[in-house]
Amino acid sequence: MASSASSLVERSVLNNSAGARRQRFRLGLARTGSYPSQPKHESGRFLENSMAGLGAWLRGFFGGKEEPDPGPLLPHTPTRPSGSQSFAEDNNDFALAMYRQLRQRPGNLFFSPFSIRTALGMTHAGARGETAAQMREALRISSPDEALHVAFAEIIERLNAGGGSKYEMEVANSLWGQEGAPLQPGFLDLTARHYGGGMNLVDFRRDAEAARLTMNQWVEDKTRQKIRDLIPSGGLDADTRLVLVNAVYFKGMWVLQFPKAATRDEPFRLEGGGTVQAPLMHQHEGVQYLQAAGYQAVDLVYEGGDLSMLVLLPDRKDGLRNLEKKLSARMLHDCVAQVRTREVKLFLPRFKITWGTVNMRDHLTALGMLLAFTSDHADFSGINGREQPDEESLFLSAVFHKAFVEVQEEGTEAAAATAVSMMPRSAAFWPSRPPPVPIFRADHPFLFAIRERKSGAILFLGCIIDPTRES
Repeated sequence: MASSASSLVERSVLNNSAGARRQRFRLGLARTGSYPSQPKHESGRFLENSMAGLGAWLRGFFGGKEEPDPGPLLPHTPTRPSGSQSFAEDNNDFALAMYRQLRQRPGNLFFSPFSIRTALGMTHAGARGETAAQMREALRISSPDEALHVAFAEIIERLNAGGGSKYEMEVANSLWGQEGAPLQPGFLDLTARHYGGGMNLVDFRRDAEAARLTMNQWVEDKTRQKIRDLIPSGGLDADTRLVLVNAVYFKGMWVLQFPKAATRDEPFRLEGGGTVQAPLMHQHEGVQYLQAAGYQAVDLVYEGGDLSMLVLLPDRKDGLRNLEKKLSARMLHDCVAQVRTREVKLFLPRFKITWGTVNMRDHLTALGMLLAFTSDHADFSGINGREQPDEESLFLSAVFHKAFVEVQEEGTEAAAATAVSMMPRSAAFWPSRPPPVPIFRADHPFLFAIRERKSGAILFLGCIIDPTRES
């Protein structure tokens, strides 16, 4: 089971040189599993995502007046040649770049690059100029903007289908805006059409804490209570104007489940030396397997066949760092292409991890997304129509992310959430004897990814350093 959540938040700050108040924009994204009916909160109300409903809301929001044409919503010129990579390749390129950033922290790691990228994909729709160009580079966007949003819509639709009830999968997006603070109709239309982002109106000015609790409850509901307190205390204030939230939840059963009676506590070698006793699950089955140079790989399929967990295990017990140096989107693509069904003695630890909340701002900045977090230079005029030096122009203040995963004998449950905050301003050879049965024994640090098999897109990514630690 896996889940994740993300959010972005917008506030206002004082520009001492100009004496201007700049609004911060907070966006929140969370990964969830189901769409229970939306609760009614005193601090906000939920609007359905039909085009008719959105249009009616926009007419009411803008007082039925004709709005001036805001111009094209999306930049015309991509920063890279369009079509140079597929959506999944771009997604995975970003996933591995962010993985390298996050691995600078010690311990287990689990996050959802898909959740983060979805949240920022919605935000990018309102970015302009060099701000948009830097976001394209950081998020590894190579396709034209419209193609990007269509690709997000397609994969969200496939995932939400849940394999015809073979597994539980939900990708949910929502927007939370200040009552009376107008946003561009084109931005709202795009997020509703491609991301299913429904608008909720709240009153940050009067009670930001109530708004925060309402959003965190939405994330909890979507992630089956696996992601709690995505937006930390103090994460919103009276100057917040907009929060975008993405939630993703997954729960799937293995096609080949591990018999519980075969699980045993056995030594697991830690990255820095020493060992712990960890529950190792065991099965002897035909699975998708590869022995490559310096590592083994298994691709464990979930019921329905749409999703799988790819596990990369270095041959050396202290070899994870060396394996990580070789990681690339192409390497993972080639690995999956070369796995073959083989009889394997498989040992995999049972584990449960809650990772975060982590503010991703510094990691995104390190990937080149600088202007978006700069109050005097960010350009998100596609969101509210305000450009620098207008005191109501927006910039990102934070990107919160939190994720959960539990792997056990029956299958996997995972969730993740992200919040972004903004402020204004070949032929087979068969030997005479069958080859020996390979042993895949994950009793030392390894890397794993939950991915959509149709596209190859990585939904969740992480590494296990100590399976006995839940953080």
